Amino acid sequence: MSGRERIKLDMPVIVEGRYDKIKLESVIDAVIITTDGFGIYRNREKRELIRRYAEKTGVIILTDSDGAGFQIRNSLKGCIGSGRAVNIYIPDVFGKERRKVKPSKEGKLGVEGIDPDTLRKAFEDAGVIGGSAPRTEWIDKERLVSDGLSGGDNSSGLRKALCALLGLPERMSAKALLEALNTLYSEEDYTAALKKIMEN
Repeated sequence: MSGRERIKLDMPVIVEGRYDKIKLESVIDAVIITTDGFGIYRNREKRELIRRYAEKTGVIILTDSDGAGFQIRNSLKGCIGSGRAVNIYIPDVFGKERRKVKPSKEGKLGVEGIDPDTLRKAFEDAGVIGGSAPRTEWIDKERLVSDGLSGGDNSSGLRKALCALLGLPERMSAKALLEALNTLYSEEDYTAALKKIMEN
């Protein structure tokens, strides 16, 4: 990615830690707020700052793909209130960050370990660059139910398989998947992926 301009964003980006922030600073030109892991739970001022940003400009949430990352992501909903948030997800990539002695508990790379081009693509796919208009919502909860991805005996397994095929974190709930599909993929992408899963 050397020589490529950083992506300019009007919305601040929320990440977990300072190493995530350092990595993102090579990719984006924006306000970057760290939650300091679970420290956000005790930091009232930072939660209020996030709330103000969410109401005025909207915020982008980019946490790790492990259980802790999803817990932090979900807790931020309380800070955001009626404000706007765009969720950006990194794919599940297994490995170990260079600075760490051993892999994380789930063995997945965090934001800091993801290569810059993959991060750049995540922002581009989310439609937050250059004032891009958000995609229209082409899929709803009823469609997920009728396609077997919500409310069925094997819905969790099907969602996991779909997420793996689309490069999304495997832990996504039906609601999170719905948001990601509407934001990041076309109906054609979804239909082709679903067909491939059902054939296997």
